[in-house]
Amino acid sequence: MVKNAGNILAIDAGTGSGRAVLFDVRGNQVAVGQEEWTHKSDPRYPDSMEFDVIHNWELLCRCIRHACQQAGISPSSIVAVSATSMREGIILYNAEGKELWGCANVDARAANEVRLLKEQFPGLEEKFYRISGQTFALGALPRLLWVKNFMPEAYQKIAKISMLSDWVLFRLCGEVATDPSNGGTSGIYSLTDRDWVPEIARTVGLPDDIFPPSVETGTVIGKVTAQAARDTGLPKGLPVVMGGGDVQLGCVGLGVVRPAQIAVLGGSFWQQLVNLPEPATDPKMNIRVNPHAVPGLSQAEAISFFVGLTMRWFRDAFCQPEAALAVERAVDTYQVLEEMARAVPPGSRGIIPIFSDVMRYGNWYHAAPSLLNLRIDPSVCGKAEIFRALEENAAIVSANNLKQIFAFTAVDTDTLVFAGGASKGPLWCQILADVTGKQVRVPVVKEATALGGAIAAGVGIGLYPGITDAADSLVRWERDYKPNRDHFQIYQEVQEKWAKAYAAQRALVDEAVTQSMWKAPGL
Repeated sequence: MVKNAGNILAIDAGTGSGRAVLFDVRGNQVAVGQEEWTHKSDPRYPDSMEFDVIHNWELLCRCIRHACQQAGISPSSIVAVSATSMREGIILYNAEGKELWGCANVDARAANEVRLLKEQFPGLEEKFYRISGQTFALGALPRLLWVKNFMPEAYQKIAKISMLSDWVLFRLCGEVATDPSNGGTSGIYSLTDRDWVPEIARTVGLPDDIFPPSVETGTVIGKVTAQAARDTGLPKGLPVVMGGGDVQLGCVGLGVVRPAQIAVLGGSFWQQLVNLPEPATDPKMNIRVNPHAVPGLSQAEAISFFVGLTMRWFRDAFCQPEAALAVERAVDTYQVLEEMARAVPPGSRGIIPIFSDVMRYGNWYHAAPSLLNLRIDPSVCGKAEIFRALEENAAIVSANNLKQIFAFTAVDTDTLVFAGGASKGPLWCQILADVTGKQVRVPVVKEATALGGAIAAGVGIGLYPGITDAADSLVRWERDYKPNRDHFQIYQEVQEKWAKAYAAQRALVDEAVTQSMWKAPGL
């Protein structure tokens, strides 16, 4: 039974913004306070992405106050708070609990440390991958080595390490802890034991005593302190509950909480996720594997790079008339573009977009962004055709990433859940169904990550009996899209052509003719 009282607060430290989202205990969104933020580069260090703990905490405090004001509620009506965040980012603390340094998720300043690890310890990355499901590329090991090399005074003072959502909770209650779903992305963590593996750090010459307690999502770790109450307006003594990584809590908020369930999260990056009944890593090391926020489950995860950002680029660079029309109609520009693209046949008259590749976790880089097979006849090659081709391409990359996961896990199903900003587009939902050949389910609540955080908070104080039961009870569905089998056959041929074209475009990067859209640190 779900009790009928109070509100739940979920704080989300995302890649592009900080948010405070209020839900009632039935899972209905009540209010949101949100501010965009940027994670600035340190000009001394190429490809760095700092996490400013002072500015970002002040921003989150404003978001909390704004959410309460928007909802017209007293903070005293909030019964619990939890947090989620972008994964991979880390915060380092000294013995007094003062933050020493922090970085956001795709900080790549430690590229040389990645190369040195591979050179000095041949085969170690593969060994650690089998334990943690992670490679060196975005993990904590090379970043800690970078701090050791470039910030020796700070390095000597390190007493604790945490992930970013852990830091939010630390600011609220003064306790440092982590959970499997977020801590697992550090690469110093066991998929099987769901706990830190200090020996991994010790093997490469790093301290092995800096790891905080690891507890499951939905565990109370403390109470809002007097200082945090002054900062946020939240009541002192409010229960603070362990949250987790944004993708895993997003899956909780989508009801993807049982073995063999599949989700595609469509945002700036797209994630393709398959729940595993037990940990299993990819013999080819193409796919990352993370602990789920649900105790006992793991997730195979593939990532499609810059999908949402590619669409934003196309919109902003080429679609000013459509944007103006959208303003007149009081709709989103993407809605106008989708209406135009509906008239284009499947396959987009042969246009082949080259942006994100399928995931190759152990050798992760992309070709140069390009569009192939363009024609100079605007009646058959215009904005509508390119827009549809971009939507089709995102679905094709997702389908191929899922095939990689199915190949080593032997897990498959005929239904997947689609969420995130991309799922607001009916055409895109249908294309995903047609390309994958699977029924696509779209939830009512699009703020799935924040809802997952609210579920964690509610579980912590006993509002819900457990994460799985709460997800079953609170997640509701807006629409199902069934695949068109004729279109599925067309897209099989399109996928084959795309794969051959992409391989040729990657070869141009290898030959230094073109520049990769993105390369993992150390390549």
